[in-house]
Amino acid sequence: MSLAGAAALAHAQTAPAAAPAASAAPTTKAERPATEFPYTPGLDPSSMDRSADPCVDFYQYACGGWMKNNPIPADQARWSVYGKLAQDNQRFLWGILEDLSKRQDGRNANQQKIGDYFGACMDERTIETRGAAPLKPFFDQIATLRSNKDLPRVLAQLHLALADQGLFFGFGSSQDFGDSTRVIAFATAGGLGLPDRDSYLKTDAKSKDVRAKYVAHIANTFKLLGDSPEQAQRQAERVMAMETELATASLSRVDKRDPYKLFHKVDAKGLQALTPGFNWNAYLNEIGQARQTTFNVTEPAFFKALARMWKTSDIESTRTYLRWHVARNMSPALASSFDQEHFDFFSKTLRGVQQQQPRWKRCVGLVDRQLGEALGQEFVSRAFSPALKEKSLHMTRQVEEAMKKDIESLDWMSLETKKRAQEKLAAIVNKIGYPDKWRDYSAYEVKPGDFAGNVQRGNVFETRRDLAKIGKPLDRGEWGMTPPTVNAYFNPQMNDINFPAGVLQPPLFDPKMDDAPNYGNTGGTIGHELTHAFDDEGRQFDAKGNLKDWWTKKDAKEYEERAQCIVDQYAQYTVVDDIKINSKLTLGEDIADLGGLILGWMAWKEEMASMPQQAQPQQLRDGLTPEQRFFVGNAQWACENDRPENLRVKALTDPHSPGRFRVNGLVVNMPQFQQAFQCKPGQPMVKEKRCRVW
Repeated sequence: MSLAGAAALAHAQTAPAAAPAASAAPTTKAERPATEFPYTPGLDPSSMDRSADPCVDFYQYACGGWMKNNPIPADQARWSVYGKLAQDNQRFLWGILEDLSKRQDGRNANQQKIGDYFGACMDERTIETRGAAPLKPFFDQIATLRSNKDLPRVLAQLHLALADQGLFFGFGSSQDFGDSTRVIAFATAGGLGLPDRDSYLKTDAKSKDVRAKYVAHIANTFKLLGDSPEQAQRQAERVMAMETELATASLSRVDKRDPYKLFHKVDAKGLQALTPGFNWNAYLNEIGQARQTTFNVTEPAFFKALARMWKTSDIESTRTYLRWHVARNMSPALASSFDQEHFDFFSKTLRGVQQQQPRWKRCVGLVDRQLGEALGQEFVSRAFSPALKEKSLHMTRQVEEAMKKDIESLDWMSLETKKRAQEKLAAIVNKIGYPDKWRDYSAYEVKPGDFAGNVQRGNVFETRRDLAKIGKPLDRGEWGMTPPTVNAYFNPQMNDINFPAGVLQPPLFDPKMDDAPNYGNTGGTIGHELTHAFDDEGRQFDAKGNLKDWWTKKDAKEYEERAQCIVDQYAQYTVVDDIKINSKLTLGEDIADLGGLILGWMAWKEEMASMPQQAQPQQLRDGLTPEQRFFVGNAQWACENDRPENLRVKALTDPHSPGRFRVNGLVVNMPQFQQAFQCKPGQPMVKEKRCRVW
């Protein structure tokens, strides 16, 4: 995600969860709540393809068996080791929620909320009976929009109730790029329904086809709302025209990787000057932020274009646009006709998903999204021991020590810049497992049997919680992911690395496994997150998390030359069809992948050296040397299968390279790999000019 979102996420495997739909595939006998986790080893020999030559295609060698034995489930856009563990976590959470939804006694306040929320979400009959009724309050608000003078009030009400960036623009809190101790208001570009601004602007045949199907989907939704086919088509075309106008004025995802392009602080007068016809005082008053005087407008040109569009559009067009985005946002919480139409476009057409997820998955996902720390407490108490946390911290400290030595050994960096880099490294805070202080959900009312109402009240709760941070002391203990999440991230302004309990489970972190694959996998992931502090974005923030240039000009030039080596390498890789990796978009993750592997290797070697000679593993295990096990362990986290439709979307939107290149793209730069597998010059996994930044 962009730095405007306050966290640069690494190893992201799935899109943010959407509200679950009102209809679902039937639950099979195999789909039952779990009371314990299935065990998958941190290095699984059955996931390998021993017929492949590791020096020709290491990804096939390490993951070929996994890809063959794990076809993409019908309800998934892709399937991966991360995705499978996420589903195992979900199934475990399902067991917890199923129990809490049926119990009436002995539940604490949080258990009651998550149990009642899950029960209401699973009550398909009531949801179907209500039909589109949950939309009426929103449409009544939109109907009061008589002129542009009413827009600030109406838009503020919708922003509070939907927590959606799709309604023209986004407004919330984030740390000041110039002073990370301050939380200020951010106004961000938004307004789009398709995944990316390039979805509207690309002229190839597939992009045009997707746009035509998007317009048809909008029209179908308007017909479900009761509009005539002719009226629905006109309205859909108008929505598309407005969104295209906003897309044209938006920054590209590559531009958004440059924090300086997102840093434009203004006062109240400056904000008002960007959109003369939009009364910001009225908007701020409606959302309870009337006294704010400092704002960061991430894309001033976008807001100027937005103001021009509001001025030239008739008010009926604005009402149409708002009706569409309300329906788009809420469709998964409505009756099956709306839900199916939403699924058919956003999942089936866009990402190639064949079948709607079973209801339990979507309900678990939404509880995690809206009551994540209440659910997280239940997860942690059952699945994350103090011993596991200490073992994770031990490895983290070892990887940090490896990076300290790595920085010191760099021959291209001056002593002055090294000193600043060491200061930043020493200041990084390690967050492992779960927050020290749990979130208070007492202001969030959850009602049994009111699924759509619970979704809306959850949106209001989260929006107000976010807005309340503006002007208050920064809470450095806050997390950007929930404890059950199978992911990890580095936050450049907090200057912290975050490893939820959900990602510290087998096969990603396996306490039963020997050290080599664990250091390859989890050690590499820890190193990945640490390296994000020094990737092309992260390096621009200092030890305090402020956007500040702490590099000498010579060192910055040396860095950029090394980063360009990675840009050039990954630009050669094909994602799908004739689409190449946008290596300027993936640069931060590619740098972090390589840096993480190097640091994981260094930490593992240090761990081996600290052991008595007789305790050090020498013999083959599963036919692999310890060094080979390190690299296979590292590669197997990235085993995946992906649908071509989804790959096309990811090529536009995902800052991560496909799994194959997150493995092969690294080992070609590792002489240790070539030595471990005795690769010869000229073989595909041997690169003549190696890249290395950290």
